[in-house]
Amino acid sequence: MTSDPTRPLPEWWERTGPQEPAPTGRRRRRRGPLIALITVLVILVLLVVSDFVAKAYTENRMASQVQSSLGLSGKPKVTIEGFPFWTQLIARDFKTVNITASNEGITASDAGSGLLEIASLNGTLHGMHIHGANSATVDQFNATALITFTALANAGGIPQGIALTSNGPNQIKATVSLGPLSASATAQITQTGPNEINVHVTDFGGIPTSVLGSLANFNITLPKLPAGVTIQSVSVTQQGIQITAVGHNTVLSQ
Repeated sequence: MTSDPTRPLPEWWERTGPQEPAPTGRRRRRRGPLIALITVLVILVLLVVSDFVAKAYTENRMASQVQSSLGLSGKPKVTIEGFPFWTQLIARDFKTVNITASNEGITASDAGSGLLEIASLNGTLHGMHIHGANSATVDQFNATALITFTALANAGGIPQGIALTSNGPNQIKATVSLGPLSASATAQITQTGPNEINVHVTDFGGIPTSVLGSLANFNITLPKLPAGVTIQSVSVTQQGIQITAVGHNTVLSQ
């Protein structure tokens, strides 16, 4: 049986017969949003990575500047708060900067060894404004430094056999154990200048002055503090001597 070429196709053939392939433009339109999303994600990742890199570099530069300004023997750790960092860097204004250091030495004159070891240093800078490659101002500066009794004894050149401990908010007890001699003396810690600390014995407890050596009376002159920073208090704690410093419109320069 042969088909008639002039005969019209059945209606079902028109509904289900061969169809044209979908245009490729539609597929491209479907892929467009996905490609755009991937591109945005890649850009965001690159921005975050660059933000962290720029932050680490700036923190290292600030650490060098703080080390030079405070006269530390080693570089402290500097942490800049806030994200994103790029906005702060472009404005050259940093809201909060934290500084920490431990077991660092600072040059101290009028002391036995000339080097005073800082057991811990913690500082917070609020409102740091960069003015040039090596200078900055800080709206408010707060810092505490701890000097252990051992470090104080070493800096003052105090003879061996004398142990220093806390004896109140501004006094230390010096216990002498030298052969048959065992006694205690009391010394007072006072701030005698903008960056000077005095240690002098107020009660010898029957101990000869020659035995106490320089503990009888000696000064420790700290390096000149940055402009705008002053020592607020010097107190005696169970761990040692704690120095608190504050500053307004502080100038940091390298």
